[in-house]
Amino acid sequence: MTVIQANVVPRVHRLGSSLVNWYLVEDGDRLTAVDAGLPRFAGDLERDLHELGHRPEDVEAVLLTHSDADHTGVAGVLRDAGARVYIHGYDQATLARPGPKGGDARMANVVRELWRPQAWRSLVHMARGGGGRPRKLEGPELVADGDVLDVPGRPRVVHTPGHTPGHCAFVFADRGALIVGDAVCTFNPLSGRRGPQALPRALNVSTAEAHASLGRLAEQDAKVTLPGHGEPWHGPPATLVQRARESA
Repeated sequence: MTVIQANVVPRVHRLGSSLVNWYLVEDGDRLTAVDAGLPRFAGDLERDLHELGHRPEDVEAVLLTHSDADHTGVAGVLRDAGARVYIHGYDQATLARPGPKGGDARMANVVRELWRPQAWRSLVHMARGGGGRPRKLEGPELVADGDVLDVPGRPRVVHTPGHTPGHCAFVFADRGALIVGDAVCTFNPLSGRRGPQALPRALNVSTAEAHASLGRLAEQDAKVTLPGHGEPWHGPPATLVQRARESA
């Protein structure tokens, strides 16, 4: 893990790896993490926070866009250091009992993608990062659509189901930042294609619902959209969504 981009917008930092992003939002000396990368990112956590002038104890909240293992990795470590963990109620059960996804993301559909070299590279990257052994997390605090959370940065919750039933994005209005998890990406982890797009069918519980949720993103007001996979998108979310729909 490393600090990929400090201050991608003022007081919002992008961390992670070549494939997996997570974010830290500063509010004075306090931090909110949005997502938590892969489990083995924990080995560099203290160093990376120190590079940004912080300690694990400064993270007051971990907002999980959803319960997939490449988004929950260091959440338990941060909770042990004092952070509160938040997730939508529809993903609470899979956070407590991680396992294979269903629907469009059932294993048979994933296997059909393994002819792609990038799919293998992503699989190896996830495995080396500990994605096959996510830590179980029970008792998170639950969020719902429209909530404004009393955590550093005061983000608003936007429920964007499809990739998982409880998938959410978070709007940090005073930063002009929309953090979207896997509601949309700018790098396809199976094909390697770059640019705005929905996650591929084999990774979504319901691709139809994921495509419908793009409309929720288009309604938001932000200067930059920060995905779980790929580079930040600078510009209106409505333009991002238009490009994603065109790519489909």
